[in-house]
Amino acid sequence: MIKKQSAKIVSLEQIAKETIEIVLENEYISQRAKPGQFVHVAVRGHTLRRPISIAATDLDKNTFTILFKTIGSGTTHLADYTVGEEVDVLGPNGTSFPIEKIKENETLLLVGGGIGVPPIYFLATELAKLKVNVHTVLGFQSKDYFFYEKQFNDLSNVTIVTDDGSYGEEGFVTNYLQQADDIDKYFSCGPMPMLQAVKNSLANIEGYLSFEEHMACGIGACYACVIPVNTPEKYKKICQDGPVLAASEVKI
Repeated sequence: MIKKQSAKIVSLEQIAKETIEIVLENEYISQRAKPGQFVHVAVRGHTLRRPISIAATDLDKNTFTILFKTIGSGTTHLADYTVGEEVDVLGPNGTSFPIEKIKENETLLLVGGGIGVPPIYFLATELAKLKVNVHTVLGFQSKDYFFYEKQFNDLSNVTIVTDDGSYGEEGFVTNYLQQADDIDKYFSCGPMPMLQAVKNSLANIEGYLSFEEHMACGIGACYACVIPVNTPEKYKKICQDGPVLAASEVKI
């Protein structure tokens, strides 16, 4: 159930270029959020809320973490909030990665790009509790935008890729997907061109994609974030039916 909540900022810091990490305290969201879901954040002085993926939860402290890029007025203003302030949020929203479909000893590939990395990290923390093999490929514009290296290295075998080769391997994530052999399933989040390339590269493997789309209402009422699918309804709403959808059902 989606509920309007007030969440207190516990910490706020810039962790990479144009990238902000905020830890918020809220029992309802922290105890219910699943990897792939998001919160819809109200920003003072702005009409529309901002959808931001949940990057982690701490069940003992009743906190959840969000990461976002300061790419517009709303997110830039949100980055100026201070520790102790209350934030108006709706959540947890949307579908999650189907962890229940994962079988013991499976080999899983996680692929994240840019600000699509946070939900992949949340997923990695949950997969670490299971008896599975995980390989992660993360893509960033450059070393200036890179974050969470140690966190991912503690959870899985990781390949880092930057567009300009300033850190890790040079190129795009799709150049390095085959490093994980005998993949049973894959999970990916990032910009649309990356998701298209990942889906095409792994066409014969069961996969799940988490979409980063602009949203208005965030509750499925306005149809501003639809995506074509191979099902009778022909379209699905990212905010309500997604953001996680099976790669086989979407037309991208």
